[in-house]
Order: sequence, then C-alpha cells, then structure tokens
Amino acid sequence: MTDRMNIMQLATGVPGLDSILGGGLPEFSFNLITGPPGSGKTTLAHQLMFALTTRERRALFFTVLGEPPLKMLRYQQQFSFFDAARINDTIRFVNLAEEAASGDYERVLARILKEVEAFTPGLVFVDSFRSVLAEAGPRTDGISSQQFIQQLGVQLSSWQATTFLIGEEPTQDNAHPVYTVADGLLYLCQSLYRNSMVRKIQVLKLRGQATSPGIHTFRITGDGIEIFPAAVVPGDSGAAQAPRTAPVRTARLAMGVPGLDEMLGGGLPSGYSLLVAGPSGSGKTILATAFLAEGVRLGEPGVIVAFEQTPSQSWTRTIDNLVRSGKLGLINTRLLDLSIDEIVQHLIESIQRMGASRVVIDSLSGFELAVAPTFREDFRESLFRMISVLSGLGVTVLMTSELEDRYTDLRFSSYGSAFLTDAIIVQRYVELESRLKRVMAVVKVRGSAHSDQLRQYEITGEGIVIGDPVTGCAGLLSGRPRRTRSGLP
Repeated sequence: MTDRMNIMQLATGVPGLDSILGGGLPEFSFNLITGPPGSGKTTLAHQLMFALTTRERRALFFTVLGEPPLKMLRYQQQFSFFDAARINDTIRFVNLAEEAASGDYERVLARILKEVEAFTPGLVFVDSFRSVLAEAGPRTDGISSQQFIQQLGVQLSSWQATTFLIGEEPTQDNAHPVYTVADGLLYLCQSLYRNSMVRKIQVLKLRGQATSPGIHTFRITGDGIEIFPAAVVPGDSGAAQAPRTAPVRTARLAMGVPGLDEMLGGGLPSGYSLLVAGPSGSGKTILATAFLAEGVRLGEPGVIVAFEQTPSQSWTRTIDNLVRSGKLGLINTRLLDLSIDEIVQHLIESIQRMGASRVVIDSLSGFELAVAPTFREDFRESLFRMISVLSGLGVTVLMTSELEDRYTDLRFSSYGSAFLTDAIIVQRYVELESRLKRVMAVVKVRGSAHSDQLRQYEITGEGIVIGDPVTGCAGLLSGRPRRTRSGLP
C-alpha cells in the first residue's frame, strides 16, 4: 500500500481565511468565488493574488466583460495590499472581452491556454466566469459550457496552476456543472438592516480537508478583507478553535476593593466568569476598573472591552494611564454593526498579545447595541459561546449588566445570562432613614462558600468603600419593602 500524497496548503494572507479553510488553500486546486454584486469577490481575489504571488509563483488575471483592467486597478490600488511594482512583472492582466463576445467557448479556452503557456503562472484568475457563460450561451456547434469548464479545469491543473473563477452564481439551483468540477467554493454575501451592513462568508465546499462549518462574518477595511471565524465552544469539533489553556480554579484573584474578597470567600476563583449587575450609577464600572488595576499591580495584565464610554469620560486617571502606557489592553468601539465573533477575535488577539489573565466587558447592554441587528436574536447563545471560549483560554472574566431597579423584583441580567456565569454580585439602591443608599451582596460563587450579607457601600474619590452589614432591612434585596409599625412602607 502506497503512502498518501500530501497536498501542500497555501497560506492565503487573508486574516481568518486559513482558519475557516482548515489550514490553507490546497495548491493546484480549482476554486470558485461567488456572491452577489458588491459582496467583495474581486477584492478577495486581488488580496489572494498579491499575497500568494512570488517570483516562482506568478499570476495571470483574466478580465472578461465585468470591468476593464485599468478601471479595476484604479480602485483596487486603494488597498494596502496592492503593490504596483508587481504589475506586468509577476502579475499580468489579460482582457478576454473580444473572445467572450464572440460566443465561442473554444476561442476563449484557446486564448486562456495560450497566455498560460506563454507566462507559465502558478495562479490563474478569471473575473467573471459568469460573463463567459452568459455571452456564449447554448450552442449547436463547438464545445458546450460544461465541456468548457471541464477542459479549463483539466488544462490548468496539468499546468500546475491554482485557479480561481470569480462571479455571481451561474444558476439559481446551484446545479451548473461548474459546481461539480470545482475543488473549492467560497460564497460571499451581505445584508443591510437600516444603517447596519453585515458581510458574511461561507466555505460551501473544499475537497480533501475539514473546514469550519457555518457562516463567518468579515469586514472590508483599507487593508482588505478580514474574516472573523465563528466562536467555537471548547470541545466542539469541525471548526477552528482558539488555543486552549486549562482554567486554573484553585487560585483566588484579588478584586481591588477592600472587603469584597472576604465577601467572595477569599477572592474570585481564577478562570471564573463574574457578573456585576446593578442600576445606573451604582458603581459597576468603578468595581470593574478596580479589578483591572489590582491585576496590573500584582503583575496580572488585563484587557477591557468598552462599549459605552471612553476613558476620558468616566474612567479614573489611573486606569487611563495604564491603558496609555500599554499595561492594559483596550478594545473601545462605537461601531453598531459588529458580530460577537469579531469581538471575540479582537479579544483573543489582545489576550495573547498582552499575556492577559483578566478581562472586563463593560457593559452587556452596550454590547447588545453594538451588535448588528441580524445577530441580536441569538445574543444569549452567542454570549454563552463567547464566555466558553474565554474560559477555554483560562482568563477570568468580569461583565457588567445594567438593570432597572424597580424594587418589586430581582433580576441579575436583562438577557437571562445569569446562569452562564460562575459568580454574581448584585448592586442596588435602598431607602434607609429617608436617604437613598447603595447596597451590595454576593449572590453566588459556584463551588465555593461566600458571604450572604447585605453590605452598604459608598463611592468616594478612592473608589468603592464597603461598610458594615445592613441590619433590620429584611426583604430589601429581594424587592419586598420592609414595613414599619405604622404599616407604611
């Protein structure tokens, strides 16, 4: 029995693409890049071309009826990956408009093979192949569209070229022979909801290797396309996963608020996720920043994801300085068309770059607003996947949640996400002696003993100061107001 042939994988140079492809693009494969107009097909093709082209692996880019090369290059040169020095050197553009307009598949195929033989490329691009099929149409003489596609694939494979056909779907039922011949099929799409634009990519087919299932979001920036592979819960199979580190739950992390470690039973267990829930002004962000500042002091770097406020608006000068000095990682975005996968990808990169062990997400309400509307229906499930991925990295996560203090019920999260976390701290307001006071309690610390006391606290210039236990206030935490002897609340 002979050994299996190893197929070389080409690194595509497109952030996130190798991950969803299962490691890279198979060399000498015959691939389709399809999708509706404006979805990013040509941009992806050019980004692949400039990343893969070398002196030994030159590229031929055939244009048909979509755009003349000069017009296309005028716009593509705006991207940072574009290198004008390679044009007509290692990259050559050929216009097939005349051959395609003749409606003769044999003539089109002959021109392609003539150029390939003369230039001996390692990469071949045809944009758009649908234009060739549409112009030729059904014929009674010569070769058919199926024969054209088959012969093109066979000939280019014999020349050891990795090939890409770019264009919109040739048929609505996906039954065209081009889908059968293709080794790989990438589908790009975009959706618009009000002022929110979301772009997605899916690997529908790739022979010989396991790809990441599902639909992945991507963004087009000045650097080209960046793909954000879907977050994968540790233990899932068949999809790209972040490097995993087993969580260490024996050590305890100091919170940076005097008295709070004691309430938690000795600090927050390392690797846990903590939800800090409370109404506006209760000090959630102050507690979160104290948690991060204490980590920096102890040599435990952190990352904060801020969705609502910038450092100059509400954070302490100390935290602002830590961010500016590079001791804390900051992901601060005002975009309103994000996906949770994009946030997770940025988080993973920041965690690995900083060597971070603490993460703060402030807040879940701002997070939901930042997520594109098309993803909000699955927000709860996506939160579960995000927390699981971060837990798999071994970091300790603190999330804040904005709650309306209605005094008549007790909720820990507007998203039903309390069960996702390992620990919960609730903050709220109570009326004591005709004054509005802040109180705090530890609701749970999974697998650990903790205080069940209701403690008053104040917010001072030094941060949160926890006071003595509240007495004579039965029912305040659960929302049942205490009654006096007169029967008045």
